[in-house]
Amino acid sequence: MSDAYNGFGGIMTIVNENYLKLPGSYLFSEIGKRVHKFTEENPDAKIIRLGIGDVTRPLAPAVIEAMHKAVDEMADEKTFRGYGPEQGYSFLIEKIIRFDYESRGINLGVDEVFVSDGSKIDTGNIQEIFGLENKIAVTDPVYPVYIDTNVMAGRTGTMGMDGKWSDITYLPCTAENGFVPVLPEGKVQMIYLCLPNNPTGTTLSKTELKKWVDYAKTNKAIILFDSAYEAYIQEDDVPHSIYEIEGAREVAIEFRSFSKTAGFTGTRCAYTVIPKEVTGYTSAGDSVEVNKLWNRRQTTKFNGVPYIIQRAAEAVYSEAGQAQIKEQINYYMKNAKAIKECLEGLGYKAFGGINAPYIWLKTPDGMDSWSFFDKLLSEYHIVGTPGVGFGPNGEGYFRLTAFASKDSTDEAIKRLTSPISTSY
Repeated sequence: MSDAYNGFGGIMTIVNENYLKLPGSYLFSEIGKRVHKFTEENPDAKIIRLGIGDVTRPLAPAVIEAMHKAVDEMADEKTFRGYGPEQGYSFLIEKIIRFDYESRGINLGVDEVFVSDGSKIDTGNIQEIFGLENKIAVTDPVYPVYIDTNVMAGRTGTMGMDGKWSDITYLPCTAENGFVPVLPEGKVQMIYLCLPNNPTGTTLSKTELKKWVDYAKTNKAIILFDSAYEAYIQEDDVPHSIYEIEGAREVAIEFRSFSKTAGFTGTRCAYTVIPKEVTGYTSAGDSVEVNKLWNRRQTTKFNGVPYIIQRAAEAVYSEAGQAQIKEQINYYMKNAKAIKECLEGLGYKAFGGINAPYIWLKTPDGMDSWSFFDKLLSEYHIVGTPGVGFGPNGEGYFRLTAFASKDSTDEAIKRLTSPISTSY
């Protein structure tokens, strides 16, 4: 053995050095630090938070009722539940299939749906079951978790001066191309699509989405389709599921969440759909059902979502639950409409806010994203999210969310339309 090995590898615990490649702070952690510093220096400032996409409305009454009932069951020896199935209870999976898929003419088996504690977790963990040789493609800007988890795995190469990773194929989505990503010129094996999009709030038509399905089929690639904001779609011609597209069952994995749909950000419940037709390959060229790999991963590393939470999620599909959830979604979308109309009235170029609770705006006068963040915070006491935090093509853009209360949203609009002041 070399002296270097004896001096280091033989006696020290070696870390996963891919973590050291990550930017210094997760986007929302950096926002939190800046806001904390500002509030310490300005203790009387009343901050309005339109940054992180967390909900503010309480859980629907039908959900609360189901949760209380499940708690009572856990207090009775006859109805107590211990470990549940790692894939999720059948009572919830059957409701998911019936309401979210069969209602749109999509057939799924109960063993093709996996209940989890969050789509952020699933979209981050899914890369574990794929080889490091795979080339990934992401829309730019993009939800940071997709890239960061691949960095952690060692699949992204090195970051250049332009903020791009050498082994990632970036798919620019800007106002200039209507936020419609162009198919890669070369081959990629893993494609991340988030629709309706976080952060831009934009969507793709069925015709555009079909191009991606066809590309994946031709190149034996897999689409990782994050559909966390599906419930916010308002327009009739926008697909709610990638499985509405012919051939998608062969090439797509879909992620959905109750977090924004039903206010479960603090309750944690989501699900991932992996049809059995989705196929990966060994290095020898043998086909492997991805469904089986994910099932093995989940049964090894995950003990399932608590029974109480799954009963609460089931209540989302009750008649009362559906009406109450729709009311909550409409509440947030009214906020989105008001914010967008305000910005457009002030001369900003604003996008989204129609099929998603996000408004994506162009920063004024060529201002960079973080400078605009500081301006909003210092002059209006409003917190948003710098677009550059979502990728290089997010520079010069900014994201606002519609998840604040109506009163806070109205106050934010009032501040934006009033003369600049520091006395809020």
